[in-house]
Amino acid sequence: MQMKSAVTALLAAVAFAPMAASAQPANSMPQPIAIPDDVPTPRDIPFSGSIRLDVDVTDVARGIFRIREVIPVQGPGPVTLLYPKWLPGRHSPVGPIDDIVGFKFSAGGKSIPWTRDPANVYALHLDVPADAREIVAEFQYVSPTSGSQGRITVTPAIVDLQWNLVSLYPAGWFVRRIPVDATVRFPAGWKYGTALETATLSPDNTARFKQINFEDLIDSPIFAGLHFRQDQLTPDVRMNIVADTPDELAANDEQLAKHRALIAQTLKLFGTQHYDHYDFLLAISDKLGGIGLEHHRSTEIKVQPGYFTKWNDNASSRNVVPHEFVHSWNGKYRQGADLFTPDYATPMRNSLLWVYEGQTQYWGYVLQARSGLVSLQDTLDGYAIIAAQLDTRPGRQWRPLIDTTNDPILSKRTPQPWVSWQRSEDYYNEGLLIWLDADMLIREQSGGKRSLDDFARDFFGKRDRDWGISTYTFEDVVAALNQVQPYDWAEFLHARVDRIAPRAPLDWLKRGGYRLVYATTPTPYWKARETLLKFTDFSYSLGFTLDKGNSLSQVMWDSPAFNAGLTVGSVLLAVNGQEYDSDVLAAAITAAAKSRKPISLLVKQGDRYFTADIAYFDGLKYPRLEKIGSGKARLDALRKPL
Repeated sequence: MQMKSAVTALLAAVAFAPMAASAQPANSMPQPIAIPDDVPTPRDIPFSGSIRLDVDVTDVARGIFRIREVIPVQGPGPVTLLYPKWLPGRHSPVGPIDDIVGFKFSAGGKSIPWTRDPANVYALHLDVPADAREIVAEFQYVSPTSGSQGRITVTPAIVDLQWNLVSLYPAGWFVRRIPVDATVRFPAGWKYGTALETATLSPDNTARFKQINFEDLIDSPIFAGLHFRQDQLTPDVRMNIVADTPDELAANDEQLAKHRALIAQTLKLFGTQHYDHYDFLLAISDKLGGIGLEHHRSTEIKVQPGYFTKWNDNASSRNVVPHEFVHSWNGKYRQGADLFTPDYATPMRNSLLWVYEGQTQYWGYVLQARSGLVSLQDTLDGYAIIAAQLDTRPGRQWRPLIDTTNDPILSKRTPQPWVSWQRSEDYYNEGLLIWLDADMLIREQSGGKRSLDDFARDFFGKRDRDWGISTYTFEDVVAALNQVQPYDWAEFLHARVDRIAPRAPLDWLKRGGYRLVYATTPTPYWKARETLLKFTDFSYSLGFTLDKGNSLSQVMWDSPAFNAGLTVGSVLLAVNGQEYDSDVLAAAITAAAKSRKPISLLVKQGDRYFTADIAYFDGLKYPRLEKIGSGKARLDALRKPL
């Protein structure tokens, strides 16, 4: 019996044993095909000839631009044409190549075949015939007609013409070495604003611009519109306004005077101009896609209707104007060395955006107050919102500020579901706080004799009228700060930029004579901001914001709402059995602080309905700054006009 069992066990072991190594077939294991690098490396040498670029933007009803581009060739053989991919000011590879259609290439009237590079889809390869002197490219740019498709650049009344959308350039050259002669045909009766200089304007409303290099062309967009206004703010600066309706153009003298004061205060701060002339391009629209984009000699800004006509209701929307203007000095003239690239195919690196964007954000708030564009109190209230938001952001526990400089590349500015935990381009506002810290420290250390103003003049203000690019490194920033006030600035910046910090950089508050507090009522600035942005903010109580449809647009990580199971997209239907509105919820939060009873929320989440009982008893909380004592405060000096 034992012998039989042993034989059975042996047979079973043999039956189920793996096949011998020599008999088992191996899994397939291919080797990758090498990716050829067929795109020429850019060289800093002159391009022979000039590109002729003609753009027709008259089809505003359908948002279709028609382009004809004549590109000189340097000889027969392979040519690579590139569509701009890495876009200045966007800090990311977001050139909308998918919106370019209908390619036709020819030379001497004969069609030239083309192929798209399989690894770099922004590159088109052609083979130029021996007798060709130029390539003719014809194609269309089709603007999104809905926000779900991308940014809308054309409406029946406004065109935002960005040259990177409608042009190709030959690979192999620094783009600053490629000359371009450009023309644009506008709809009949339309007018336009741009930093480009017009050579001629034809009866059919075709503008021919003076020759410029490709880099500066890309940096010189056009706002055109059926309803257009231009004001000469100073001898060197114009305000070009387009709007959905003519009544939105009604800027009064006092409002324009505040914009003139902004220019005056900015020039006093930096001491130089880094442009030969400057054009604000301002679109007042709820139809055009949103934008606030800097250029060396102009800026693209889109604001909601009411910018002039409801001036007292939209202070928070005006910060974009000084912010983008400051970029002419910080970001366009002075630029992080690792961000500068010779063309729009070379990847950008964003490690110094906490200077480029962060200090620009800082100066934007300072200059809005110094110019009177935004009141001193509204500016303080804006600081309070920024300080509270970043000081309570749980994402600080795992992610240092420096890593957020990668966000334009990581997310390409798409909405994030858990902003408080993910963090999202915090280098803007946290950069502002860092530079507030630096300013208050310099004022304290120097006994009020020096400030960050001195850094601005030294670092950004040299070489008047130079609108080239001057690059810098982290070490250059540290050295410039030490010239203003000796201190361990390298450690100061590393601690705030490169390391995880559980709290926001708020040392400026005590040094500046203020403290951050939370009140049960919002500031007027807070309420106006809610109205302008069409949302309701309970971030510092229950931990969420709601859009105008009662849907949760953000839920703070680990907040009472988060711990009750609410998420972005949840719809709030009722509060304690009563139909939801913001006043009802505010009253319930206030009542719970006294009754100590949980707040009952009826919630629709997808196709599921449930009740969330939130045991929160600390009442309504809205941030504001409170002055310490009654004497003069350093923070007040920061906002004093020069």
